[in-house]
Amino acid sequence: MTGSSMAAIFHGSGVPLEFLEVPLPAPDRLGASVLVEVVACTLCGSDLHSYHGRRNVPVPTILGHEILGRIAAFGPDAPMQDANGRPLKVGDRVTWGVVACCGDCFFCRNDLPQKCERMVKYGHEAIRPGLELTGGLAGYCVLAPGTAIFLVPEDLPDAVACPANCATATVAAALEAAGSIGGNRVLILGAGMLGLTASAWARILGAAEVICCDADERRLALARTFGATQTATPETLAGVVSHSTEGRGVDVAIELTGATEAIELALPIIRIGGVFVWVGAVCPTRPVSIVPEQIVRRCLTIRGVHNYRPDHLGQALDFLAAAGAFPFEDLVSDWQPLSSLETALNAPPDPDRPRMGIRPGL
Repeated sequence: MTGSSMAAIFHGSGVPLEFLEVPLPAPDRLGASVLVEVVACTLCGSDLHSYHGRRNVPVPTILGHEILGRIAAFGPDAPMQDANGRPLKVGDRVTWGVVACCGDCFFCRNDLPQKCERMVKYGHEAIRPGLELTGGLAGYCVLAPGTAIFLVPEDLPDAVACPANCATATVAAALEAAGSIGGNRVLILGAGMLGLTASAWARILGAAEVICCDADERRLALARTFGATQTATPETLAGVVSHSTEGRGVDVAIELTGATEAIELALPIIRIGGVFVWVGAVCPTRPVSIVPEQIVRRCLTIRGVHNYRPDHLGQALDFLAAAGAFPFEDLVSDWQPLSSLETALNAPPDPDRPRMGIRPGL
């Protein structure tokens, strides 16, 4: 295959996107890489944080990591099986882990491949020779060696499958960090894409209660359609939790907003021996006010989760395939062409549709 790919190049917050044609590598020059045509890419909150200057990302770069694609070409040394051992071929519909890892560094050997010392992170890499197409906001993406590729069922709608390799897989990692969910009372802080996913998944796992907290009443209404048994605003949360847990506090809390205030709000209402999983704080914030004695005396466990292992993406796809009772397809706005990306990135947030969708092929 020869030709080029249109790409939206991000040079930094406040700088207009640059739309360029980037040459595609010839298949015989791909080595162990795989060339994928981007079918769709949804805009994650971290994409918006980067674009608006709330977090740093190397530039110039191509943003976008919630990507769905079809295999266009294999390098001569590329894997011909997906992460589950299923054969791959040109035309297959696929998604892939947000991080390509070496498999041999300290962190890869210690079950943290998402922190690989030689990682390639999709949607977060500075453009440089050999890594020109690593983001979803382009017509094509080159999958580096060490990428966990997964076949996506053809009957899984694009709007459902696209967020799998960020939002859904991250929730899989968070639920694993939380430990037992079945029979427990779970607090979800934030009713965005991750919070709605976590609410639905916790219900499927048999949570006795799923309490979702958000400041936006429209988001809370949406949370109830995604499995939340109770909802609360920050002002009413303590009372709701006390009433629902006989005053003991929730067994598990999962923080997905990134707001320091949410962490401080939840700490006092986790039961003795409970688990608090932090996920949302991917941007700089003020320090959290914690009384160490309370962590010790209450035997609390605090876990941080950033990104995920490849097996979490596999779990995410299995969950989405079985989660038809929840309207995930409705969470993505109407698909926009790449040429409308700047408008999409600057659009006000829609509480009913936490993801904006881009189709480079439109």
